[in-house]
Amino acid sequence: MPPRGRPPHPSRARSRIAAPAIPSAPSAPEPTESRKLFRVAGLAAVSALFAHEPERVERLFFDERLKPAVGAYCKAMAAARKPYRMVEADELAKVAGTVLHGGVVALMAPRTLPLFDTEAARRASEPLLILDGVGNPHNLGAILRTAAFFGLPRVLVSDHPGQALPSEAAYRVAEGGFEWVALERAPTLPAMLKRLRASHRVFGTALDQTRPTVDAGALTGWRGERTAKPPAVILGNEEDGIPPATLAACEAVLTIPGSGRVQSLNVAATAAILIHALTAG
Repeated sequence: MPPRGRPPHPSRARSRIAAPAIPSAPSAPEPTESRKLFRVAGLAAVSALFAHEPERVERLFFDERLKPAVGAYCKAMAAARKPYRMVEADELAKVAGTVLHGGVVALMAPRTLPLFDTEAARRASEPLLILDGVGNPHNLGAILRTAAFFGLPRVLVSDHPGQALPSEAAYRVAEGGFEWVALERAPTLPAMLKRLRASHRVFGTALDQTRPTVDAGALTGWRGERTAKPPAVILGNEEDGIPPATLAACEAVLTIPGSGRVQSLNVAATAAILIHALTAG
């Protein structure tokens, strides 16, 4: 049971502050505060956040049905002298900004994405997935969830103007994937890919019959060869594909053969197939 705090407000018999003596702690963040802090919703995402970086959590809100599941997180918040609160469903939806909150919402300071280091990647000798214009935040979240599921350690995002970046919607779909996968920035991607080819085999996913074409099988088998390079695969925008300059910097074009009944897969589905191949090695 969480430590005892203030008695509940008389108009909210089931809502209570459980953190010790936080002066004037509001029941929910004000609109300006909501913009400053990043909302992470859902038990899987919040659990992953507490497992990896509990110090980043500034506030915690949950409904009654999740009370048993978040007891340890309440104790951590109390120890850090940070507010947490059990609230009614309508108040939790206001905190989360959506009814799709899964019963718990953590507020944290937004992260900054570190810059990708090609020299460190050479030493690590690990496969890479690179997103160049994947614009839908739900697709970004689904890709990070898949990467975490299969154990892909790193995903890069380019500076494409349409590229989705971490958002509350992406975190919700990722189900904790952002806490398990290093997400890094790769600006000026075509130039970076030319450097990366010294340590990786770089493939762009596209339909281009004028270029050497391989399938997902080209992503496997490299772990068993001492001199083989790990693969790096680029996925492009959902509508326009990979930009020409990015595709020109790739070693070969990669496609996934299908029945021909539909032209292509959703980018998150494509990523799932490719991530499985990348991690299988």
